[in-house]
Amino acid sequence: MDSVIAQNAGKLLELVERSAFVGFWRLDSRRGELYWSEQLARLHGAPPGYSPSFENALGHYAEEHRAELQARVRACEEQGVPFDVEVQVEGMQGGGRVWVRCVGQPLRDEDGAIMGAEGLVQEIAPAGYAAGTLLRHTVSMGGAQGSGEAFITIDKQARVSYANQQAEQLLAGTGEHVTGRKIWSFFQKRARLALEERFMHALERREAIEFEELDQQVTHWVELRGFPFGAGMALHVRDVSARRKQQQHLMLLEGSIARLNDIVIITEAAPFRAPGPRIVFVNDAFERRTGYAREEVIGQSPRFLQGADTQRAQLDRIRAALEQWERVRVDLINYTKAGEPYWVDLDVSPVWDEARRLTHWVAVGRDITERKRDEEKIQYLAFYDPLTQLPNRQMLLDRLHQAVGENGRAREGALMFIDLDNFKVLNDTLGHQKGDMLLQQVARRLRNCVAKGDLVARLGGDEFVVLLENMPEKPLDPLTAAQKVSQRILEGLGEPYVLPGYLHHSTCSIGVTLFGRTPSSVNELLKQADLAMYQAKAAGRNAVRFFDPEMQAVATANAALATDLRQAWRDNHLRIEYQPQVGMDGRMTGVEALLRWEHPTRGIVNPDQFIPTAEETSLIIPIGHWVLEAACAQLALWARRPDRSHLSIAVNVSVRQFRHPDFIDDVMTCVRRVGVPADKLKLELTESLLAEGLDVTVAKMRNLKDMGVRLSVDDFGIGYSSLSYLKRLPIDELKIDRGFIKDILTDSNDAAIAGTIIGLCRSLGLEVIAEGVETEEQRAFLARQGCHRYQGYLFCRPLPIDALEAFIQKGEVAPSGITPEPSSVVT
Repeated sequence: MDSVIAQNAGKLLELVERSAFVGFWRLDSRRGELYWSEQLARLHGAPPGYSPSFENALGHYAEEHRAELQARVRACEEQGVPFDVEVQVEGMQGGGRVWVRCVGQPLRDEDGAIMGAEGLVQEIAPAGYAAGTLLRHTVSMGGAQGSGEAFITIDKQARVSYANQQAEQLLAGTGEHVTGRKIWSFFQKRARLALEERFMHALERREAIEFEELDQQVTHWVELRGFPFGAGMALHVRDVSARRKQQQHLMLLEGSIARLNDIVIITEAAPFRAPGPRIVFVNDAFERRTGYAREEVIGQSPRFLQGADTQRAQLDRIRAALEQWERVRVDLINYTKAGEPYWVDLDVSPVWDEARRLTHWVAVGRDITERKRDEEKIQYLAFYDPLTQLPNRQMLLDRLHQAVGENGRAREGALMFIDLDNFKVLNDTLGHQKGDMLLQQVARRLRNCVAKGDLVARLGGDEFVVLLENMPEKPLDPLTAAQKVSQRILEGLGEPYVLPGYLHHSTCSIGVTLFGRTPSSVNELLKQADLAMYQAKAAGRNAVRFFDPEMQAVATANAALATDLRQAWRDNHLRIEYQPQVGMDGRMTGVEALLRWEHPTRGIVNPDQFIPTAEETSLIIPIGHWVLEAACAQLALWARRPDRSHLSIAVNVSVRQFRHPDFIDDVMTCVRRVGVPADKLKLELTESLLAEGLDVTVAKMRNLKDMGVRLSVDDFGIGYSSLSYLKRLPIDELKIDRGFIKDILTDSNDAAIAGTIIGLCRSLGLEVIAEGVETEEQRAFLARQGCHRYQGYLFCRPLPIDALEAFIQKGEVAPSGITPEPSSVVT
């Protein structure tokens, strides 16, 4: 009984080995014996019962894998280290190579001591199943339904008993029935009789069948592979028209490849790990260009062609394409056997078999060394001055076009024209040879005056150009950099020049123009720098002059405005006007104090013009203090009148004024000196105040709040608005900017923003007021949204204090004769 069980177990093991394409082996170290199962011998192309010695067994494996496999087996039988490797087997009698997976584990005796090793060898890509196992063959082919491959079954009379959707589309197209038809009816008429004989013969003998034939429309080549099973035959069908076409092209290629002048290398498809796919073919052109004989490179990785200057980026492109099984084309530097570099235009393409399995890579390379050398020479001559080795006018123009933003990305920078003083005298007296030598020395000194990345170019003659650019990798302020570099150039070119038999002294004149802040063309910049250079020469030479008319004009205008503003401040020409703020019932709740300036010749100067100048010149500090004192004095007057005591005054506070160290003390002093309730004074702060130093700003605001002063954020929504800081601010009110009120009835965005601000104030418990209200419709809309305090021409324009008092006395909501003015008027 036990012998029967053992016999059946042995047969079962053989069945498992055949089904899984696996062979078993055992190495007994104590006896020095190696056992191979029959299936393992079959995998190696050996006859049944073949059991070689360990050394002979290694001979069945590819030479490049033997050392690794021997080391793995020895480590397993001596140290108990299991292994799992992929290697290639070389078949007997000159058979081809096959990839296999070799797995091993230690063999131990009853006491656990290692007595050898044992394991399995599995073919990674089996050639196929034996006839009669077709019932599961569809699994190996990818499945009948899920793989997308056409699948058919026929009965023993060759009638189609089943066809999946792919098969119906491939063989019959749309609208035709497949089931019940003879299988050969789907192929061209001239082949049907022969196919009928083949199918019936295969069905009778239960043999597999395989062929390629044109379909019934004679438009597509169809591959059919059939395998018998109990009820008939299972067929796998594929459209191989593309492959047939490729085969035709391949035949043409094979006939001409030997005569190509281009280098051709064919490698295996795998393995991808180091050292990579091995070469299986090179043509004669490869041998001629590289100096390597064919037998020297077969079996090697193409990496031996690489050298010191082989571009890593291009190799990475090739590697990425190989991993994705894609074609790639690069210009690559390779090396000959003698170590000589050469350029090759390399085109690497994958090669697929009929099962769409990657089998090889084909690399076709054209020697482009001469072309690259010519390109380098042409490139140099096109962009460099042969005398000084500096970039020439063309390269300068290219860089300038990039710098000024003609490609859509403008950069700031400086363009410097350098002209040697009295160079013509040297040329005329000492000759052009010494003149050329001087120019070469000037070029070297100019390069030493600039940083890496800055451009020094020669335009021609004794004219040179330096281009400085503000770039992320080399940030600079163009004006500051130009000043420093120009000074270095004046000093560097002013040093004596040693010429043969002569010590020459020379200077230069430099013209500079800045660019990037306003649009400028390349021609405009060249003209500006050239003009500035002539201005330097006119100033006595050995000098630097800047050309920037816009900056000069702005600076001149600002200086004049600042001068006039100081005079106006000294002459008391500034005045304060007040614009009423009203509630929902139309009654005044307060006013905003607004600074006005009427110049004798300029006329009324817009606050948007002179307030920034006041801040830049620090005049805003005394002016702001004056406005604050005037507001407090007016509050003191109103406090003594019951009909005015409820009114408040809002005073605008600039960023510079608020951040002045004495600001808090000034406010406290003003309030206490006149004795007015602090809550009648409202300070309007701009959002820009919150851009930095928020903690210090909040601390100052709390000090003011502790005094009782009310705080408002002016022009809310146009600056640094952020809910994250808004909840931290000790404020009483938000003022909706006039920009959102102007089109609130026609612009849904403005309406939405205004409504959001109003809702935000309601949620945070803040008051809200809208400025720039000019029409009743705007006021009504705001009222519906929940805003009930307003300021604007609908109610009253800004008025001097006397006119305001008269307005209050009349008790008007909108004074008669006052027509609302456009929103552009600053209040």
